[in-house]
Amino acid sequence: MSTEHGRLAVVVVNYASAKLLQRNLVVVAREARAIDPDATVIVVDNWSTADERRAAEDVARANEWTLIAPQSNTGFGGGVNIGVERALADGATDVLVINPDAHIDRESLRLLESTTAASRTTLASPVISDSDGRTWFAGIDLLLDDGTMRARRKRVAGDPQPFEPWLSGACLWITREVWELAGGFDDDYFLYWEDVDFSRKVVSAGGSLALVEDASAVHDEGGTQRADPGVSRAKSETYYYYNIRNRMLFAVRHLDEAGVRRWRRSIPRTAREVILRGGRRQLIQSAAPIRAYLRGVREARRIARTPETDRKGRKWS
Repeated sequence: MSTEHGRLAVVVVNYASAKLLQRNLVVVAREARAIDPDATVIVVDNWSTADERRAAEDVARANEWTLIAPQSNTGFGGGVNIGVERALADGATDVLVINPDAHIDRESLRLLESTTAASRTTLASPVISDSDGRTWFAGIDLLLDDGTMRARRKRVAGDPQPFEPWLSGACLWITREVWELAGGFDDDYFLYWEDVDFSRKVVSAGGSLALVEDASAVHDEGGTQRADPGVSRAKSETYYYYNIRNRMLFAVRHLDEAGVRRWRRSIPRTAREVILRGGRRQLIQSAAPIRAYLRGVREARRIARTPETDRKGRKWS
């Protein structure tokens, strides 16, 4: 048996989160197999420590999941590419990519499946809430004037400001056709913004995006992004750095010269906005946010200065 279209696979990119796999992926696997008894589960365990690798192996073995074990940290986009390519090679026609700190119910999975039934070149996502029930993702627009973000609900009719919608990589239903159309994730981002990039590539190649508002998932953001989960709003230094850096990587990938110059002028302001997502108190408690700000701004400016002829096909370190 299978889904309406074929076989379903669940792909999770894991990094030092074996406990989250036990808590969340066990639930997701059960719900996936309720709609497709032959659904497979693939965990791409990016290298962190030997203990974490053993823990991930134990969880995968106990639940009969496929574990792919890179000897390095391939990042989120790189991990997704590894997992989805394996799923498709094994015969999957539909892939649910979901974070290790997220879970989704079977009815929401059915809604994502039925949404892509009408168009196999549609990338679909549910509305995502946090563990306290607050909306975490309900569609976000990338404002092309300066590269800042706006919630979908804040759109105003007649607003001339150009924007592009995107879907969060925390939970995506990806068909084989969408994957072949867009060509996979760009692993140069390493972490963050690769879902913005992927959404744009899907649309640019003739596909479409669907936020399925009746479908819902839960994302416990504190499990992977917080510097001190459950204690403060502060996020990790890694979160800050890559969100600052990758905004300009997206710009040089997709904007014309005028757009790159425009986004470059606003690097300090937008970097400050990223840091303040963690609140002001963190700034007197740790040097990490300031360190991430300085590193991120320096790298963003370096990327922005890259000659246009050197941008296409470049691997960014």
